[in-house]
Amino acid sequence: MSNTSPHSDTNARGPQPSFAAALDIRYPIVQGPMNGGSPIELVTAVSNAGGLGSFAAALLSPTAIIEAVKKIRTLTKRPFNVNLFILEESQPDDAEIAAAQVLLQPFRTSLGLEAASRPQKFSENFQEQLAALLEAAPPVVSFTFGILDAATVAQFQAKGCKVIGTATTVAEAKAWEQAGADFVCLQGAEAGGHRATFLGDIEQSCVGLMTLIPQVAAAVKLPIIAAGGIMDGRGIAAALLLGAQAAQLGTAFLACPESGIAPAWREQLASARDDSTRLTRSFSGRYARGIVNPYMEQMRQHESVFPAYPIQNALSAEIRQTAAKAQHPEFMSLWAGQGVAMTRPMPAEQLVATLADELQAPHAINY
Repeated sequence: MSNTSPHSDTNARGPQPSFAAALDIRYPIVQGPMNGGSPIELVTAVSNAGGLGSFAAALLSPTAIIEAVKKIRTLTKRPFNVNLFILEESQPDDAEIAAAQVLLQPFRTSLGLEAASRPQKFSENFQEQLAALLEAAPPVVSFTFGILDAATVAQFQAKGCKVIGTATTVAEAKAWEQAGADFVCLQGAEAGGHRATFLGDIEQSCVGLMTLIPQVAAAVKLPIIAAGGIMDGRGIAAALLLGAQAAQLGTAFLACPESGIAPAWREQLASARDDSTRLTRSFSGRYARGIVNPYMEQMRQHESVFPAYPIQNALSAEIRQTAAKAQHPEFMSLWAGQGVAMTRPMPAEQLVATLADELQAPHAINY
């Protein structure tokens, strides 16, 4: 390792606290917030082990968000993060919904489900979720799919919350810097789950992480958290060398028993290869990376016509949930990043310790 203190960043911007020092955590390791894959047990295990656990709250009601933060605080005294999706209220017309339901009906029939009706709501109200998160005031908050205004960022900071904005391009990182965020999480094209793009075309914004980090590091002063395809200490070291101050891992933590994912999903992770994933709109109406299965293949020709997130996500929810209960991976959204073949099933505490040891190993890249 270099002689630079692990708690300072001595680049051209002058000495600054590192990400880990700024949050008072032991390692520059963040567990990615994954809806359906980051329950409280995983979040607290990671935080207690010295990383930053992240709780995905995008699908929860305001009351549930407040209760979840209370429970997390009873299980860890260490910093943790709570993530929300930034969404506008959806008001799709009946024709758009009917067209999507026609395409989904064969899968419902295969699972023994009756014909679908129009959902009562397509997502939780974001403004109400935001108010609940502000009330709960966890140590760290992060946001995906959009950007907060500077006044809202300042409100969270006034409550003692550090704010992480998610970006997929230099322009988005600059926008979060202008909004006053404390950190920016860069999502490379390799990342599993939903694309976070909010400026420009999502497909064109699929920049690889190793080329994205140095370009953003040269453009903004915000400390960078690198996400996408990082599975071990070598990946973390590479991200730090290129200009990041921490690494966020999602798929790597899905293989932990604490993730609570369906057994069928876990089995697919274990048998995946380097080329097993691709981006799809077919499950949620927003591009997301997952393990290719029959649903994705059959829906590929229709992807461009599906209603945008969260509408399609609500319409396909019962299919995905029923398939998971029945252990039918062919109809499940098997979110995973391009590093999925490198998953190592082990308890979260052990994984954090393993990643930290690998980062400090003699063969790791100096940073």
